[in-house]
Amino acid sequence: MTALAFELPTSRLATGPPEYRGVARDRVRMLVAAPGELTHRVVADLPSVLHAGDLLVLNTSETLPAALTGVIAGGERVEVHLSTLDPTELASYPAALAGTGSRWLVELRTPGPPGGTVSLTDRTGVTVHLAGGGDLTVDGPAEAGSRLWSARFDTPAPLRRWLAENGRPIRYSYAAAPWPLSAYRTEHADTPGSAEMPSAGRPVTRRLLRRLASCGVEVATLVLHTGVSSPEPGEPPYAEWFSVPVATATAVQRARRDGRRVIAVGTTVVRALESAGTGPATGWTDLVITPERGVAQVDGLLTGWHEPAASHLQMLQAIAGPALLDASYAEALRAGYLWHEFGDTHLLLPGRAR
Repeated sequence: MTALAFELPTSRLATGPPEYRGVARDRVRMLVAAPGELTHRVVADLPSVLHAGDLLVLNTSETLPAALTGVIAGGERVEVHLSTLDPTELASYPAALAGTGSRWLVELRTPGPPGGTVSLTDRTGVTVHLAGGGDLTVDGPAEAGSRLWSARFDTPAPLRRWLAENGRPIRYSYAAAPWPLSAYRTEHADTPGSAEMPSAGRPVTRRLLRRLASCGVEVATLVLHTGVSSPEPGEPPYAEWFSVPVATATAVQRARRDGRRVIAVGTTVVRALESAGTGPATGWTDLVITPERGVAQVDGLLTGWHEPAASHLQMLQAIAGPALLDASYAEALRAGYLWHEFGDTHLLLPGRAR
């Protein structure tokens, strides 16, 4: 078994938020992986695991209620998942969310199990009439072979308010119930735009951040708005909008200069920092991080557990190397760790050498 090819039993899927099974957000399990050592902890133990001077970088993107229901001509029902603004347009997220018309990349799905199933039927030119009065007019596929479509999205009220009244969180079939939007938001989120929660930050609570600060751990923030997750093995992530501010870029470069560790909370943070390089940056990134490319801006990663052959595992291998990653995944499966956004966590601390 390797981390890039393993069997994931359905019993390892977290079907709901830990709070609903009596576990606090910051008490989910955390496997700490360092060279020669795998340790079972909980996320609340981070102050005793990290060192004074470590820099923890968070993604403060806030999850939108991005799942919608509509009908097309003839009464056929369609599920719509917003992914990202169309990168070919010049619109910003604040302007799109405050306006009533913008262009998005969307995933169209056939109703059925919770969340529906991906539909590859050509919907070019079709208008989806959405519950709540919005209209989605499909222009065509985002690119050849993509399951995403470029579409014009028009609403009778400002989009953010309209989504709050008519949208719901994106949910997949493993989720046991339609959990509220609050379950899909991190406690430090403050910038709306993600289709799905940057879930590695879910257990990093405000209480935990206060404890980390009291222990000398520095915290910096950035934004990367996530699109829909990639369900096909090996499918790379799509382009996503990010912003690494001056203060965060400076903090990262100061930490690296001083020999202190930079710990990313989530693969989204790694993607943003590696896209930005050594300075501040804002824009769209289609960067895919592989072992061949490597990483230059981070020394460790707090992340969830990823599906077999998911593209994110290439990033994890770039950070940790294959031996440590394989050992972690074997141990997580043996010890009953839980997968997906409501599941357990994995802290990779491979050290400077890679």
